[in-house]
Amino acid sequence: MPVTEKQTSGEVLQQRVQYQKGGVGRLYWDYRDRVTLSFLEERDQSILDLGCGEGITLERMRERMPKRNIIGIDCMRENINICLRHGLPARIGNVYDLEMDDESLDAVLLMEVIEHLEKPHLALEQIRRILRPRGKVIIVFPNDRIFKIARVSTLKFREASYDPGHVKQWTHLEIENLLLQHGFSVVHRKSIPFFLWPISLHGVTTARKIS
Repeated sequence: MPVTEKQTSGEVLQQRVQYQKGGVGRLYWDYRDRVTLSFLEERDQSILDLGCGEGITLERMRERMPKRNIIGIDCMRENINICLRHGLPARIGNVYDLEMDDESLDAVLLMEVIEHLEKPHLALEQIRRILRPRGKVIIVFPNDRIFKIARVSTLKFREASYDPGHVKQWTHLEIENLLLQHGFSVVHRKSIPFFLWPISLHGVTTARKIS
């Protein structure tokens, strides 16, 4: 699938193809998912992977949490078809207009999605609406500059020159301010794989809906 639905031409990088190559890229993807999923608690029984892509993380959650109610939503039909071929619970959806009941979920994962959004405030309004009181959102966002450096240093020139279609480069402070403006209380933030954001590949922010 294209990294962004806005891509209309040029070479496409497939998530599962990249993941299956193995190596440091796969090791890091697994590490990113371990860190992200570690913020899910036993109380988080109904979980949405919003912008689930080809379902790699969704598949991992289903394997590790088979008794929980887990679903993926993505805006691209191609991604949903791939998820369904792998037996994953996923459906097409719009981050700005989620067809889900009010206060019906315990947790929402927004992993490497917010940087693609033209209207992130509308997405957070929808997420807040579908979360139960004290429900949790986990946002994972990339540090594009460090990603490019890392890919060049590991000789992944094709990936380094690929346009991911990001609308904005976020920082921890910007993410936290956005969450506070939309009725969330930030409970944890983390930079990975290093403590310092300027040299890390991803930021992870966890916040709870303020009742």
